[in-house]
Amino acid sequence: MFPEQPTIHLEEIFSIQNVLLYLLAINLFGFFIMWLDKRKAKKGSWRIPEKTLFIVTALGGGIGTIAGMYTFRHKTQKLNFVIGFPFITILEIIAIVYWLVF
Repeated sequence: MFPEQPTIHLEEIFSIQNVLLYLLAINLFGFFIMWLDKRKAKKGSWRIPEKTLFIVTALGGGIGTIAGMYTFRHKTQKLNFVIGFPFITILEIIAIVYWLVF
């Protein structure tokens, strides 16, 4: 009576290609928001909340946010960022390696 719905498997959604595309996109976004926040800081306008910067880092954008932090010299005087961004990124790398190996 009803046409069959195509089944989508998690392996298709979380393919290596899709994961790499996601990581590229989230890191480019992380780099961009660090640039944008630095720009807004210079102009004295509305800023991106620090919580948002940490969320982007925690969602896999650590390399981009760290690169943006040092490229634009933004948040480099704040210990929470200098330690927090790399700490989150290292934990994520360890988790990925663990997931791949075990």
